[in-house]
Amino acid sequence: MDSEQNIMLRREAVDSARHIIVKAGTRLLIDRESIAKLVDGIALLRKSGRRVLLVTSGAVGMGMELAGLEKRPRELAQKQALAAMGQARLMSIYAEEAARHGFQVAQLLLTASDLRNRGRYLNVMNCINALWERDVLPIVNENDSVSVAELKFGDNDTLAGMLTSLTGAQMTVLLTTVDGLRGRNSDGSLGDRIPNVAKITDKIRALAGGTDDSDLSTGGMASKLRAAGLSTASGAWLWIADGRYDDIMKKIINAEDTGTLFLPEKHKVPGRKRWFGFFSKISGEITVDSGAQAAVSVKGGSLLPSGVVRVDGDFKRGDTVDVCGADGRPFARGLVNFDSSDCRKIMGKHTAELPEVLGSAAEAELIHRDNLILLER
Repeated sequence: MDSEQNIMLRREAVDSARHIIVKAGTRLLIDRESIAKLVDGIALLRKSGRRVLLVTSGAVGMGMELAGLEKRPRELAQKQALAAMGQARLMSIYAEEAARHGFQVAQLLLTASDLRNRGRYLNVMNCINALWERDVLPIVNENDSVSVAELKFGDNDTLAGMLTSLTGAQMTVLLTTVDGLRGRNSDGSLGDRIPNVAKITDKIRALAGGTDDSDLSTGGMASKLRAAGLSTASGAWLWIADGRYDDIMKKIINAEDTGTLFLPEKHKVPGRKRWFGFFSKISGEITVDSGAQAAVSVKGGSLLPSGVVRVDGDFKRGDTVDVCGADGRPFARGLVNFDSSDCRKIMGKHTAELPEVLGSAAEAELIHRDNLILLER
């Protein structure tokens, strides 16, 4: 792709973005001056007529500073205590810096269960919309002071991607301490920056290896690619940019060739499918043969019991399950029509056999195609 096409894509992305999710990592929020520069950039986006939501890291890092620690502790209770200390300080700085620009901020602390539950998911969405209507900047962070492993998003990159899907935002901006996704040289070292990514392939995912740094922050380039998958499947652009530049938001608004831009998928995942595909709790796994995998992933068909070879987990009708191929990797996700006990009874059976096996009338599909989403599109 030549430079002119590159700039045209960036201009298209910027012009389409009326709602923007901005995520800033811990290593960018090292002191008050760095937070002030971030708020300056957000104010610039707001002045351009865009609604902005900020996903902030930094609560644990701020708590570490207050406690005089240099390395992130491993003990859960210690991290939770630092998050509780740091979050209050972090929000007070954001509020003071936003006041310099004449706007207010609001805090939302979320756990994964807030988005897995359909009712609470809608409450979060309605709250954000109400804040935007009041011209308030929503600032979201994972609730690290109470989160445990099963309630965590994993990292704030993933949270940003989820909020892009939830709000219908047109762009996600991940601010980090690198200049975007980079290729690999023949010796395995990092190569040149990749300006644009049209599709997230296994080759692209392989470029993220070895980029994590757990001493201060969580996540690396791999988490940013997961966020890119969430955002682009929702029809949004995702821009990884170097937040160390004081004028990075100006560069983005001006559609300059900085960072890496991920293009939205051509076929946007519908909102209802995004909820069970990205947010709902996974209650089990159904493994299928190659014929069933092809019927679902290539032909766009429903999943029938005849193609199922294994059922794992204890789930109910209507729960979300992963559908795995022969290699054990999930390739689809959906809402199942039978509980796990009945799934085991009917796996490998043809549709005509189901009433006899179950003793009653039953749906022909284990998972209907309208309730299926492909994970690697």
